[in-house]
Amino acid sequence: MKNRILKRLALAAALTGTLAGLSACFPLLVGGAMVGGSLVATDRRTSGSQLEDEGIEQRAASRLRESLGDRAHVSVTSYNRQVLLTGEVPTAQDKQLVEQIVSRVDNVQNIVNELAVLGNATLTQRSSDALVTGRVKAALVDAKDLFANAFKIVTERGTTYVMGRVTEREADRATAIIRSTSGVQRVVRILEIISEDELARTLPQKPAEPAK
Repeated sequence: MKNRILKRLALAAALTGTLAGLSACFPLLVGGAMVGGSLVATDRRTSGSQLEDEGIEQRAASRLRESLGDRAHVSVTSYNRQVLLTGEVPTAQDKQLVEQIVSRVDNVQNIVNELAVLGNATLTQRSSDALVTGRVKAALVDAKDLFANAFKIVTERGTTYVMGRVTEREADRATAIIRSTSGVQRVVRILEIISEDELARTLPQKPAEPAK
C-alpha cells in the first residue's frame, strides 16, 4: 500500500511540474502516456493550437510583468485559444487592466477572468494548491475510462478549474472525480464539449490487418 501511494505521488509530481508552476505560471504540457495499459492519452488540440496556446501564455505573462510588476500574482492558462486568468490583484481596476492586456495578445479568442481582488497568495497557499492539482491529475490517471491528458487542471485558493476538449460523458465523469479529491473546495468547468463521433475521429486509428 505504501509503495502504491509513493508511486502515485511521484506520478502526480511528474504530471504537475508544481514548483515550476508556482513562479512561471505556465502549465506543463504532458506528452503521451498510457492509461490503464490500453488507452493512449493524446492532446486533442492540433499542433498549431498547442503552439498558439504556448505563445499566448508566454506573451501575456511578459506583458503583465511589464505592466504590473510584483504587485499582482496572475496565472495565464490557455487551452485552444481560450484563456483562464487566475490569481490575485490588489484592485478591481487592476483586474480589468489584466483582462485588457491579455485580450490584445494575438490569437486570444475568449477570456475567463477568475482573478480575485486580494493580497498575493503566500508560498504556502500556492504550494497547497499545487498539491491539490497533483492529486487531481493522479486521480484522473487512475480512472481507466478517461484520457487524463485531455484535461488541463489549475487550482487557485482551493478552486479547481478544468479545461479541455471532451465529451459530455468525460466531463461529468471527470467532474465527479475532481469533486471527490481531497482539498478541492469548488470545481469550475471551462470545457469545450465535443460529440462521441468527433472524439472517435481524434483517436489514433488501429492499423488495418494484413490480408490473409
